[in-house]
Amino acid sequence: MRETLPLRDVRLGPLDVAVERRPDGTVYLKNTHPLGRYAERITDRLIHWADVAPHKIFLAERTPGGAWRSLTYREALEQVRVLGSALLARGLSLERPLMILSGNDVDHAVLGLAALYAGIPYAPLSPAYSLISSDFGKLRYIVGLMTPGLVFAADGEVFGRAIEAAIPPDVEIVVARNPVRGRRTSLVSSLMARAPDAAIEAAHAHVGPDTVAKVLFTSGSTGMPKGVINTQRMLCANQEQIRTHFAYFQEEPPVILDWSPWNHTAGGNHNFNLVLYNGGTFYIDDGRPIPGAIEATVRNLREVSPTWYFNVPRGYEALIPYFRQDETLRRSFFKDLRILYYAGASMAEHIWDALDEVASASYGERILMLTGLGSTETAPFALSAGKGMSGAGLVGLPTAGIELKLVPLEGKLEARIRGPNVTPGYWRQPELTAAAFDEEGYYRFGDALRFADSQDVRKGLVFDGRVAEDFKLATGTWVNVGPLRGAFIDHFAPLVQDVVVAGIGRNEIGALVFVDRAACQRLCPRVGANPPAAELLAQAEIRHAFQTRLETLAARASGSSNRVAALLLLDEPPSLDRGELTDKGSINQRAVLSNRASLVEELYASPGSPRIIRLIKPLA
Repeated sequence: MRETLPLRDVRLGPLDVAVERRPDGTVYLKNTHPLGRYAERITDRLIHWADVAPHKIFLAERTPGGAWRSLTYREALEQVRVLGSALLARGLSLERPLMILSGNDVDHAVLGLAALYAGIPYAPLSPAYSLISSDFGKLRYIVGLMTPGLVFAADGEVFGRAIEAAIPPDVEIVVARNPVRGRRTSLVSSLMARAPDAAIEAAHAHVGPDTVAKVLFTSGSTGMPKGVINTQRMLCANQEQIRTHFAYFQEEPPVILDWSPWNHTAGGNHNFNLVLYNGGTFYIDDGRPIPGAIEATVRNLREVSPTWYFNVPRGYEALIPYFRQDETLRRSFFKDLRILYYAGASMAEHIWDALDEVASASYGERILMLTGLGSTETAPFALSAGKGMSGAGLVGLPTAGIELKLVPLEGKLEARIRGPNVTPGYWRQPELTAAAFDEEGYYRFGDALRFADSQDVRKGLVFDGRVAEDFKLATGTWVNVGPLRGAFIDHFAPLVQDVVVAGIGRNEIGALVFVDRAACQRLCPRVGANPPAAELLAQAEIRHAFQTRLETLAARASGSSNRVAALLLLDEPPSLDRGELTDKGSINQRAVLSNRASLVEELYASPGSPRIIRLIKPLA
């Protein structure tokens, strides 16, 4: 269908690259278009838009009553100056930064901008560290590393347990509502009840490109989260890169509705700042791409027509049934839309085709779907696909100002990157910083890439898995985990949420499967509304469905490197506290294999466990 439907026109910037190939197999790619001049401070753009478009809505969120609460650019700047004065008066500094525990809302946004304006670093943390964790171990670790001078949480009652467990008693707590019992707590409204003083403008004048703007914590493959330093240069250069690539932003300030968390670089840097930098409007989505929460997103999209839309593949998949049955929603969503952008996982073909179908149903044309490659350490925008590069796993080419280095490693090309949007390192962890860069100053991505067409660089690069996740079977055959995981999840859709690939030193590949409980339950409704997970997964209908898909997946395999021979359906979800689930919601392969070593042994035990689903047809 994709090739037969017309594509809605959108102006994108150039993606031309110069290529240098070294005798050792290393390949250097550099965007040939110079990066334009960018602001020295991200808050300079707030000042600019408060001057040229003072009454334009900058931020909007739902109130408890359902109406939209909005803030104009001028109102936002006024509040930022007031709150910045309050932060300085409390002695916040590089050594005593601001920490934010709660999720996306207007208070969070304005406090963060106030810290940026005053030159005070701030660290927005995943709410999961406070609300899902049972031992608060990661929160305690981050607090010890950051030494915050002030902590904000929207609701003191909701975050009270975490604050009591992890925040030192001498640290002031600021809340929007429900002060924390037994703790020195101020309301955001009390911080606003003052006039800005001269100190805030003096502090703002000293903020420069190298000033630490924020610290974003990212889950590593092992151990505790790492604090990635984000400087003002990183944020501003990255936004100029985005503005260069999505060139239509220069004439059409973006309107977006977005739920992605601001403690992540995608939501807090890429999406939030692209609105600020280009004078757009940001509607905070109170929905999520999960059952019971996607309905809020649907309601919001009936009222907000985005010009650029971001989601994870499962988020798009959750929206498709609503698009199909609700013409009003379809017409609202696709009316002004120019770009659909996704990240976090590979986009399955059936989702892609369905989005083309529903877009065409209302307007007779499809919307350009793109993705890219970046990381918290790159602010995050680095590589992006362009027109003619739409396809599963295709991440495009380096954008303006980016130098990409591809280094041969175990039959793959490891990606490394250099540019003004790359972090100087990790907060108070010099040993991690030193290990993250090579001898030429390129940041080591940890991802592998390959050319979509070895004869034509213009067709872009394809994601080729995480270097650290790949392994060898006992036969010496390499298993490329990333592509195999993507193929497995796509083939088993919608029954699977994620999969962990096992087989290090074994003769064949096995899989530990985290199922989509709702999808599995639809296969056998007779078990009732909410049966125990083990009982549900033991049902014949479910085992038959997985058996059938396992056989057909194996029939497509080219050999032992991509043939899954056995799988085990997991009745226990991944654990945040044990490091199996990152705060982004992605699976940590290493941690699952380590924590569930007994299940890996069960996969390969002889005689076989009755819980294991194995290929019936013998391996060739």
